[in-house]
Amino acid sequence: MPEGAPQDSAMAEISEAPTTSDPPNTKLEEDFDPKTMRKTKPGLKRLFLTLTVFISFVIALPFLLKSIEIYRAPLPFEDIDLLSTEMEKNLLLFPCQFQAVFVNFDDITAVNELGLLINSHMQKLTSENTPACGTCGNNFTVAVTIDSNSNCIHRESGSVNGKWQCGVLNGFDKLNDHDEAFDEYLASVLDSKNRKVYTVVVVNTKQEDVRVIVGKHRHAWIAGKVSVEKAVEKMAEIFIKVFVNGGNEEGSIRGEFMPVGADGKVVLSFSLLNSDPHDWVYDWDFKELDEILLAPVVDALKPVADISVESQVLYHTPKSSYSYWDDTQGSYIFSTKDLPFFVNSNEWHLDTSTAAGGRSKVLHFVLYVPSAKECPLKLQLPNREISMTNGFISPMWGGIIVWNPPACVENFQMQDLSRHKISSEDLKMISEVFMGQLRQLFGLKSDSLYVGRFATSVLLTSEKGFAEWELDVLSRHHTCFNLLQCGTTLGSLSRLVQSLPRMIIMDEIGKQVKYSLEAAKLSLGNVSLGYSDASAVSSRKARALAEDAFYHPSMMSVSYYSFEHCFAVYSPFFLPVSLHVLLAVIREWKRYKVENRKYLAWKVKLE
Repeated sequence: MPEGAPQDSAMAEISEAPTTSDPPNTKLEEDFDPKTMRKTKPGLKRLFLTLTVFISFVIALPFLLKSIEIYRAPLPFEDIDLLSTEMEKNLLLFPCQFQAVFVNFDDITAVNELGLLINSHMQKLTSENTPACGTCGNNFTVAVTIDSNSNCIHRESGSVNGKWQCGVLNGFDKLNDHDEAFDEYLASVLDSKNRKVYTVVVVNTKQEDVRVIVGKHRHAWIAGKVSVEKAVEKMAEIFIKVFVNGGNEEGSIRGEFMPVGADGKVVLSFSLLNSDPHDWVYDWDFKELDEILLAPVVDALKPVADISVESQVLYHTPKSSYSYWDDTQGSYIFSTKDLPFFVNSNEWHLDTSTAAGGRSKVLHFVLYVPSAKECPLKLQLPNREISMTNGFISPMWGGIIVWNPPACVENFQMQDLSRHKISSEDLKMISEVFMGQLRQLFGLKSDSLYVGRFATSVLLTSEKGFAEWELDVLSRHHTCFNLLQCGTTLGSLSRLVQSLPRMIIMDEIGKQVKYSLEAAKLSLGNVSLGYSDASAVSSRKARALAEDAFYHPSMMSVSYYSFEHCFAVYSPFFLPVSLHVLLAVIREWKRYKVENRKYLAWKVKLE
């Protein structure tokens, strides 16, 4: 090529060979402008290669996203929000059925007016406090029966199952002297074990002293010379204050202080502590204690909690609080001010249970045997009287009893250091105190009296430790607390999962959430039917599954990360390369369009 000849701007371009050989035309050669024309058709090879690289990146993008995809099992967010909202806004109230029976009231026949009067008094007592979750509120029905020598009148209300059989108390002579026998007789007549109906029977007698007895089942009775107005007041108080609220002055048992773990399990850990084994060593027949106290309790509380029992004997376990000698009492004294410092956490190795590190609740029951240097050791109450039980409780922790052995005298040291066993009589007394402490820990009264506004009621003690109406109270309040916790936990899980799109959600978590919602719905259905036991079991399962889902090990994993983190990891490599490929495609496309216009301009020139 001679010097000064114009050079094509696309020297490296591969052009298509001309298809025809036109004769040389000097005139056209002179009009040819290499800046605006070209004689050959531009090739597509460079554009094709660039597009191939770009398309390969586009095809590989879904595979890249799939490789960094986080598996998330589908969760029913709408159902979770519905349950959470329902538990927050709507108060959970049980339907309650009550039955009032008036025996030997010959001067009354207006059974409907009597029923309205009882209903009015009950609503008045209910309105004194804000209806608490797990109670009945105004969701109750009252059936009334007048059983007299001349009349047998019934007033049915709602769906109260069965009627009072008139005349069943005629000739019954154990009304005042044999409470246990009369209680069992009423239970057989009313079928209290199978029917969820709370009954109060008023027996009008010539006895001036009016006695109010609350039985071990779901009934109570009032015996004595009593007017209809006073009987109605006492009835309403028993229905609301005792059968519904459990004798609690605040109106309900606070479910958040129920000593039951998040998994619905409770471990009762019993420890016998020998403060100084150099003075004496005591052991106990725990099997006997289990038979007397624990076996009936574990069976009775099954709807509320899954209870297991363990025991141990420890030595060299001095207390950490101070005690002083009192000549008046003839014993060493420790006061209620010293109770927070009584437990020696450095020496008392109580948390040996395998459940101590989990979500199960451990309740400690400690029998403390003091050393000879501080024996006998007695607890002084704030009114400066000596405690009858010589024990105390710590809410949500357990209870402690200080047991002074029979050989407990001043400056006495037992010569025989062999192991001594606590007698059966002492063990029975200890079990009764432990039972009272357990009842207090569950929010119930430890004594057998309820002092109300209109009457003082005697509460018969059950061999199971809890009367049937008390178990109903526990079941209702525990159901309410479990469902509230279930809704809160699932709601927190839902918000957490939706706020972290990169969080791993395993299939097991999805199943646990699904089963938790099913158990919660079943519990709510049982609540609407008034089945307190079944609702407590279902609610306990719902809460346990919700807690298992929220605290699943995969949820605590650090392997998930945010999208911003993912972008920061992959962008230093893929962003520059992708940008260069994209710019190359754009540049080649523009170049091809320019060169193609030059070729078309040359063809027009030829024509």
